[in-house]
Amino acid sequence: MNLLSFKKLDGNTIEVEKSKVIDALTGVLIMPDAENFDEARTIWNGMIDKLPGLIVRVSNQKDVVNAVNFARAHNILLAVKSGGHNIAGKALVDDGLVIDFSSMQAVTMNLGENTVKVAPGATLADIDHVTQQHGLVVPTGINSTTGIAGLTLGGGFGWTTRKFGLTIDSLIGVSMVTAAGDIIKANAQENVDVFWAVRGGGGNFGVVTEFEFTLHQAGPEVLAGMVIHPFSDAKNVLTQYQTFINTAPEELTCWVVMRKAPPLPFIPEEWHGKEVLIMAMCYVGDINDGQNATAGLRKIGHPIAEAVGPMPFTSWQAAFDPLLTEGARNYWKSLDLQDVDNDVVTEIEKAVETLPSDECEIFIAHLGGAMANVAPEGTPWINRQTHFTVNIHTRWQKASDDELCRNWARQLHSNLTPHAMGSVYVNFIPEGDEDSIAHVYGANFERLKRIKQHIDPNNLFRVNQNIVP
Repeated sequence: MNLLSFKKLDGNTIEVEKSKVIDALTGVLIMPDAENFDEARTIWNGMIDKLPGLIVRVSNQKDVVNAVNFARAHNILLAVKSGGHNIAGKALVDDGLVIDFSSMQAVTMNLGENTVKVAPGATLADIDHVTQQHGLVVPTGINSTTGIAGLTLGGGFGWTTRKFGLTIDSLIGVSMVTAAGDIIKANAQENVDVFWAVRGGGGNFGVVTEFEFTLHQAGPEVLAGMVIHPFSDAKNVLTQYQTFINTAPEELTCWVVMRKAPPLPFIPEEWHGKEVLIMAMCYVGDINDGQNATAGLRKIGHPIAEAVGPMPFTSWQAAFDPLLTEGARNYWKSLDLQDVDNDVVTEIEKAVETLPSDECEIFIAHLGGAMANVAPEGTPWINRQTHFTVNIHTRWQKASDDELCRNWARQLHSNLTPHAMGSVYVNFIPEGDEDSIAHVYGANFERLKRIKQHIDPNNLFRVNQNIVP
């Protein structure tokens, strides 16, 4: 067949001769009949099974320009795949054109200026591998296989947020391709509105081809690890945890995970598969100071097991990778809480008693510290006050369990909503929940819409958590 079929922005179909596609595009073209097509369209969330009309594996900015121009000229649906970790599967689109950044993973440091330039296909592990050789970090997330592009464009938080702020707070500039096919830079001096918008506004405003970050001193060794408690003691542990963490130094981050115990070597075998509460902590600073700072946390309750000690920061960044491997079916529901009070704990207790699979979990991330140094209107990320982000992470293997697992997450989310703050983290929004986009940005939403109207009035970049111009 000499034609490629694409879905247009208006929902209709267009067929384009292969020869014209080949003439217009550069990079590696992966068509639906290619042997590696299925591999190229695979992303982290196994629930997402989309069949693009064409995947273009780009290797430079010109390849991106050509892809954007082709999509715009033919009004074709366009998606951008960087790390492919987005829970809603926005890296792919059925019958559309996908720009694939997996060949652009360069990480280039400038030690004289204490900055790093990162290509959009790089993972968090790629960045840490380069920066940690000099004891430097970009504040990122908690899963080393995550792509830097999606994480950054949505805001980004992790183990170093309380000390150094969100990922976007260290972003000092981007290079990007606009819907018109223009190459622009956006920073504090150029295209200031666009720079404001990409710091949390997602992929709505263009295709970023390079990120530049300020670096921070941390590592290469940190104090980190886990303390495991029986879930039956959850109310006592969470009460003491919250009291402690509210006055903890910014160098210390401690999150809570509630799930069935995985078969980790330091957890007694008789607890494997039983409900536990895990306190996961990381101290970014002097190891001895970290021992003192975590002492109170480690004295809470009667732990089943503890594995906290000095380790390479890169090891800690990858510690949860085995529980988050590619290919499983995943569905998330998320919300922000001011406090984890008794009513919240009661709802969580009921949910943990009915976990629909051994891989499902509820995690509570404590955010604050340096993150609060930026005003709510300083970036699109609206909730800058100290709070807890709860992610209800359902994860399972069989499609026959889809309804069971999603309903469990939705029910707990519904039960927690009366206690929530109303804000939502855009990177945690699952497929089908796009109507919550206004809640993500609150008072910043109107400014985002105005910028979107200016830079992408026809909404070419719509395969994302979309801000409609």
